[in-house]
Amino acid sequence: MIFHLARPALFALDPERAHRLTIAGLKAMPRATRSRPGKLAVNVAGLEFPNPVGMAAGFDKDAEVPDQLLGLGFGFTEVGSITPRPQSGNPKPRLFRLVEDRAVINRMGFNNGGGEAARQRLEARALRGGIVGINIGANKDSEDRVTDYVEMTRMMAPLASYLAVNISSPNTPGLRALQDESALTGLLEAVLDARGDEGPPVFLKVAPDLEPADIDAISRIALDKKLGALIVSNTTITRPDLASRQRDEAGGLSGKPLRDLAQQRLEDFRSATGGGIPLVGVGGIATAEDAWARIRAGASLVQLYSAMVYEGPGLPRAITRGLERLMKRDGFSSIAEAVGTA
Repeated sequence: MIFHLARPALFALDPERAHRLTIAGLKAMPRATRSRPGKLAVNVAGLEFPNPVGMAAGFDKDAEVPDQLLGLGFGFTEVGSITPRPQSGNPKPRLFRLVEDRAVINRMGFNNGGGEAARQRLEARALRGGIVGINIGANKDSEDRVTDYVEMTRMMAPLASYLAVNISSPNTPGLRALQDESALTGLLEAVLDARGDEGPPVFLKVAPDLEPADIDAISRIALDKKLGALIVSNTTITRPDLASRQRDEAGGLSGKPLRDLAQQRLEDFRSATGGGIPLVGVGGIATAEDAWARIRAGASLVQLYSAMVYEGPGLPRAITRGLERLMKRDGFSSIAEAVGTA
């Protein structure tokens, strides 16, 4: 209720300023009790998730409020993307609300305070528990991006429930080229070697703007390297029909217009992997029905972000309540039973 009363004032602000106010508000909140394993619990990559609904990377770039997000009812949260060195990101303005389309366009460019600052925050909350994934990236001006991922892996592996290798942001020039088969193989071998045998599972975040041959190659590599999961997908550089005047801004599009493309891409990866690797469904999820469709299509976990801009902090609990209802309606006793049954 408070969010819906405050939303007109927030929407009157520049989106990036409104986001910083939101982070500040979460910091000021007392830490609420996080979700406990129950009917929606699911095991993925050896991790016991209390429910399958997570906050996607990009909201908490600097690992400032992971515990507050878990207290909102998320089963897990993913901080980042975090790069070895601090960087300011792309010039402002770089974040746009497309209110008529219930969407967001961003060209942030991995703005963050760098690995060391995030490491100190994560160390300070390490004993609080909860599943916190760490999304790692490379600096824009890096001469060797693989070295950046290796450095971040070594720094963050001791603190991460899982590591998410982000090679799919459209806002760092050349980054998506790491999805190419030979480049991806070399990158993952380096990351897995840096993580070691006792480190956390490694997830890979991919773009929705992939050709069938790319999907097949990424799936083969993910299976061969025994990755913990594939996160499908990041924002899109395509532009469906949009009503908002900001529709032509450069950057990655997320929110409702991404839903169908992200759903299709999840189905494509489910088919290509034969169910041999867990999938995390991301993109355009705003309701329990959206999340359930992604689970039935093959996702063991789901993530959201843009929908929170429009629906507010009550959304994760609304979705988890809805998932319990839908699971009961369709005759499943667990999330794992429902995965891939569509």
